[in-house]
Amino acid sequence: MAKSAEVKLAIFGRAGVGKSALVVRFLTKRFIWEYDPTLESTYRHQATIDDEVVSMEILDTAGQEDAIQKEGHMRWGEGFVLVYDITDRGSFEEVLPLKNILDEIKKPKNVTLILVGNKADLDHSRQVSTEEGEKLATELACAFYECSACTGEGNITEIFYELCREVRRRRMVQGKTRRRSSTTHVKQAINKMLTKISS
Repeated sequence: MAKSAEVKLAIFGRAGVGKSALVVRFLTKRFIWEYDPTLESTYRHQATIDDEVVSMEILDTAGQEDAIQKEGHMRWGEGFVLVYDITDRGSFEEVLPLKNILDEIKKPKNVTLILVGNKADLDHSRQVSTEEGEKLATELACAFYECSACTGEGNITEIFYELCREVRRRRMVQGKTRRRSSTTHVKQAINKMLTKISS
């Protein structure tokens, strides 16, 4: 049996936006009303995505980390879910600064991420419009989903699957460029040797 691809995903967002609830909904298809928002957890999950077995390691950050912890989490992850709460404009405004920190830590690589507006079931208390979410996702050049961890509306499974696909696509592209550059080096080295011999 082929070895499964390992993908490390990290979830970021202000405390209380529903990061844990999203992860738990994805893993168990249930909604948990009570959990400790200050806990950080790592989950392992296997899924078959596009006929390939993928092992996900999902880091659910507490949203209250200090800068050093946050940086460690960002270095660790390969794909990121940035979550905000549609009823909390402040959580939406924290997305861009988060993305900037990610860019800084991950450069020169582009960051693989998905933007998620959670709590779509609370439309009556909405402070961030769907259009604003879409506009920000366009600026961040990433996919955008609105969903509710509470009711399960919106395709929560798809968020995680799509992120895994993105991480794998990115790896393939990086793998190809790496391979190409090593052959170029070999060719250059051989050419140098040949010029030395002939001179």
